[in-house]
Amino acid sequence: MADSTPEAGSLAGGAEGHRRLAELIPVALRAFADGTAERGGPAPAGGPATVAASLAAADAPLLPREGVGATRALEGLSRLLAAGSVDPAETWCAAHLHCPPLAVAVAADVVASAVNPSMDSWDQAPAASEIEREFAGGIAALCYPGAAAPDAVVTTGGTESNMLGLLLAREREPGVVPVCGRNAHHSVARAAWLLGLPAPVVVDCAGDRLLPGALDTALAGLPGPAVVVATAGTTNTGEIDPLPAVAEVCRARGARLHVDAAYGGMALCSPALRHLLDGLDRADSIALDMHKFGWQPISAGLFVAREAADLSALTVRAEYLNADDDTEAGLPDLLGRSIRTSRRPDAFRMAVTLRALGTDGMGALVAHCRDTAAAVAAAIGEHPALRLWGAPTLSTVLFRPVAADHLDAGAGDELVAGVRRALLEAGTAVIGRATLPPRAGGPERLWLKLTLLHPSATPADYAPLLDVVAAAVPVREAGVRAGQSTVGS
Repeated sequence: MADSTPEAGSLAGGAEGHRRLAELIPVALRAFADGTAERGGPAPAGGPATVAASLAAADAPLLPREGVGATRALEGLSRLLAAGSVDPAETWCAAHLHCPPLAVAVAADVVASAVNPSMDSWDQAPAASEIEREFAGGIAALCYPGAAAPDAVVTTGGTESNMLGLLLAREREPGVVPVCGRNAHHSVARAAWLLGLPAPVVVDCAGDRLLPGALDTALAGLPGPAVVVATAGTTNTGEIDPLPAVAEVCRARGARLHVDAAYGGMALCSPALRHLLDGLDRADSIALDMHKFGWQPISAGLFVAREAADLSALTVRAEYLNADDDTEAGLPDLLGRSIRTSRRPDAFRMAVTLRALGTDGMGALVAHCRDTAAAVAAAIGEHPALRLWGAPTLSTVLFRPVAADHLDAGAGDELVAGVRRALLEAGTAVIGRATLPPRAGGPERLWLKLTLLHPSATPADYAPLLDVVAAAVPVREAGVRAGQSTVGS
């Protein structure tokens, strides 16, 4: 018989909602703790087949005809989720721009989920819309200090924000051509496709940074208007394009400039790091993500425009949501604040977090991650079995086993990929990968990647991981020494 204490159909809101949550949340937290302990590390061991088998072995199907009740469903699946997940709060889970969320942000999200504002009309989200309005204004001022009328809207992340950057450029000049570096995020090409724009003109990079001279040549060869997408924090390396020079080329060639700062943008909060983003305020629009540096649950994206008037391109009318007489009577029009209709109040937890930490506190966490990455990179540089790609700009560290350099290109890359998968399969570590030339130039190679977003980890947490990576190299390759192979990098 289904468990009915509390009832599975009880509501989270209303006068009694907090009581129902007070009964259920401890159940979820206990199961979360049990599943985390069962996993025992940064990732579940055994790979996809083992994770799939654990779900198949669950004591009830996901879609039963008769429900099992709130407690049993919540307890069982919460434990399963925690046990079978990678956990970015574990220091050795460092493959992607996938941050461990702060507890204050998660707690705020519980309140937002219980109240459940829908951000498409004011009469569904009175307080949430006001919080979002003030928060967006603060973010816009952070990106464009001194600008007369900047504004920001909440997005699902860099992909949506980059699409908005191209959309606003298209609405201003319908024949616009996207231009980006080889280091640009894949979402730029996807956005061009979705918007019916030409495929982006791709410009050469050096050291994973856009070359201003190559950009100038590319813009000079275009017959019509262009929108340039620069990057402040590339996915592969964390490199930042030379924004002042890029902005100057765009100004001289009459091109619009959008900067994908989804990774690096929150460095604006750090007095020690904000110089890395010099020139950002010369962009027409900017993509930010607080589910990277910002430590928010996904999703927490922002799109910032230097001119609020540009956002009028998002305006749409639906009588039941933003009737003319309602807006004339003073009800705020929220429908034009997004390309989505129903959307969650994601700004609420972002606002709670920044109110809790302040911009200085947020900047200190960003700087800590960058300092940790610098120290880890130094340790790799001194490790006899590892080779460093280069000093990190933000918090991404690339490296590979020295043994891979003494094999032909294909075999060396296969070794690197195999080390990564072996650690993932064992549940020991979650390490990323990136294919790119050495920083000083040369043929492309596969590198291991650590994206260090843990706000309290120290270099000492990663020192044993470097030895584990070195030890994961198969013995026959580890024994290869320079001079025994004819191929290097």
